[in-house]
Amino acid sequence: MPLILETVVTTRSAEGDVHLVPFGLIEDGGEWILAPFRPSPTILNLEANPVFAASSPRDIRVIAGAVTGRREWATLPCAVIPGVRLAESFGHAEFEVVAVEENETRPRYRGRMVHRESHTPFIGYNRAQGAVLEAAILSTRLTMLEPEKILTEMAYHAIAISKTAGPAEREAWSWIEDKVAAALGRDGPVLAQPDAAG
Repeated sequence: MPLILETVVTTRSAEGDVHLVPFGLIEDGGEWILAPFRPSPTILNLEANPVFAASSPRDIRVIAGAVTGRREWATLPCAVIPGVRLAESFGHAEFEVVAVEENETRPRYRGRMVHRESHTPFIGYNRAQGAVLEAAILSTRLTMLEPEKILTEMAYHAIAISKTAGPAEREAWSWIEDKVAAALGRDGPVLAQPDAAG
């Protein structure tokens, strides 16, 4: 299996509008592959401007927000490519698309890294951030997975929220939980608050 890095990808339309979305970048030799599903603003943007930036967010709410319709996060100009990157990030990389593998469902854009930069020291992991990331991914697969599987996995990840989350992680979790509850036709939280001893 290839290495996949979960990042926040930014692209720009022909008119200069920014699209920000979480994406798993797939490592392939010295290049990285971006593979969005159709239909996608990312695809339209890459066709107009074949460059993209990938940022590692400092605030997990960026990822949770992007998958729940909250896409207004601060950006800054890139150093090399004509694009923008996430402002509050540990670091970012900039890519030029060097090849496209066309596909009716999921084209693959092969990116060559032209610049990378660190912005803030990274001093440690937080289990709740990992839980939010996994829940965010689950929330993009609500039409692909059985409700019971979604609820089981959410319940497991909720343990890390109860044990290690700060205010930002709890807010991010609540956004995703609301999305899942709405998709499953439930009122209120999807899950009971887990026992911290779990």
